[in-house]
Amino acid sequence: MADRLRSTVEMVEVLRTEVAIIGGGLGACAAALAVTRLGHRAILTEETSWIGGQLTNQAVPPDEHPWIEDFGATASYRALRTGIRDYYRAFLPLKPEVRADRAFNPGNGWVSKLCHDPRIAVAVLHQMVIPHQLAGRLFVLHPHRPVAAWSHGDRIVGVVVRSIESGRDVLIEAPFFIDATPYGDLLELAGVEHVIGAESRAETGEPHAAEQADPRDQQAITVCFAMEHLPGEDHTVDKPLQYELWRDFHPPGWPGRLLSWTTMRPETNEPLTRSLFEADDDHPWWRFRRIMDRNNFVGDFARSDITVVNWPQNDYWFGPVVGVDEAEQARNIEAARQLSLSLLYWLQTEAPRPDGDVGYPGLKLRGDVVGGTADGLAPAPYIRESRRLKAEFTVLEQHIAHPLRPDGPELFTDSVGIGSYRIDLHPSTSGTLYRDMGCWPFQIPLGAMIPVRVENVLPGGKNLGTTHITNGAFRVHPVEWNVGESAGVLLAFCLERKTTPRQVREREGLLDEYQTLLRQQGIQLTWPSIIPL
Repeated sequence: MADRLRSTVEMVEVLRTEVAIIGGGLGACAAALAVTRLGHRAILTEETSWIGGQLTNQAVPPDEHPWIEDFGATASYRALRTGIRDYYRAFLPLKPEVRADRAFNPGNGWVSKLCHDPRIAVAVLHQMVIPHQLAGRLFVLHPHRPVAAWSHGDRIVGVVVRSIESGRDVLIEAPFFIDATPYGDLLELAGVEHVIGAESRAETGEPHAAEQADPRDQQAITVCFAMEHLPGEDHTVDKPLQYELWRDFHPPGWPGRLLSWTTMRPETNEPLTRSLFEADDDHPWWRFRRIMDRNNFVGDFARSDITVVNWPQNDYWFGPVVGVDEAEQARNIEAARQLSLSLLYWLQTEAPRPDGDVGYPGLKLRGDVVGGTADGLAPAPYIRESRRLKAEFTVLEQHIAHPLRPDGPELFTDSVGIGSYRIDLHPSTSGTLYRDMGCWPFQIPLGAMIPVRVENVLPGGKNLGTTHITNGAFRVHPVEWNVGESAGVLLAFCLERKTTPRQVREREGLLDEYQTLLRQQGIQLTWPSIIPL
């Protein structure tokens, strides 16, 4: 089979490893660390110049639960968070009282306890993986994207990734694969059974599911950007090509124009008004995802705070990007980029100010913060919902939603980790606006990671066996990391035992051994206490 694969593509370099991790998101990094620290070899591929996915190339500060500083994450995820703070302490002029604070927040953004610069996350992730690279156990290949995959029976045998820069193809052969792409691309390329978009109520029994299944019903994507504010200066960008379209657009059901200070309260869909620096609820947009609070640093180290714009105003829910052809995907991603640039231009030129004037021309786009892209925007869109595995077990709203389970969440004997977040669904391409539901802290069942048919591929992110609805709780940073890490530990375990992930779940003795290994690796399988969010 391998010879036949190589003969189908001319001039293909062939790489062989034990675990091939396709995609370089947070789950991919966690998987690579797990495989290699257990003594096995892995290849990790990434389409952009940065590993880290939503934390880095998508420029999204971590969405986490309230107890993250004390419990509710894997040991390696905690090491990542500690490493980020230690990097600030080692290399940046923090004020003494900030340096002494065990849990200081670099940006003091109110969305996260660790709002920080994505460049520092990249640096710390590289610090974590470099020992395994130097030891020859990990090979990171980027910028490369997957373009083809081959299977033999119920096993994937090879994946072709293509260099973005040279166009040259590389064939990766391995006994095991992890799909850690933001879109779930390997599931599609390899013919692994999966779901796209929204399931119907008849399929899942979920009270909030749609009447009809719709693969095009997908959560909004967001093209994030970073900016600072320099009053008295003019950093107005060129007017975006689609500016008038977005400035005048009033989405159905929205309380007004999309580019305005009035948005929607996710919990109730009631109008919510916040401006750049003022808000009735003391949560202005400037502090929402602020990643640098200049007051954390001594002297005049920073001219301005820096904030990341990932707001309701630049959520793009007007066309899907998963499971569509390349042309439609490209059009929608470009429209999302135009929306973000239009929001910036509106802020600089037309946004109402408390003093009665309009515009903040001193807002300066900080493209360097996101890697120096040509247009200053994040190099990859924030993808909230990917293809999802058709798994042996699917996590439903009935398993974790607090309103449906007054006595607690479903408990899983095959738990491989834990997570906690509200079921938080952003507006979707069907026109459905926010859906925000209470959710219990939950366990991640191994059954949600085992494909219904294919034997040697696992999810490495938000593409595990959830639904359109429960994805809203599983899509966040620490859960994606936990999914990837548990997948990496499982495949290292399978290599040692010469078995398959399915057999590990089906055989009680193997499952017990695997869960023991997870605990030894610092992965919590149960919550110490359960309080609904």
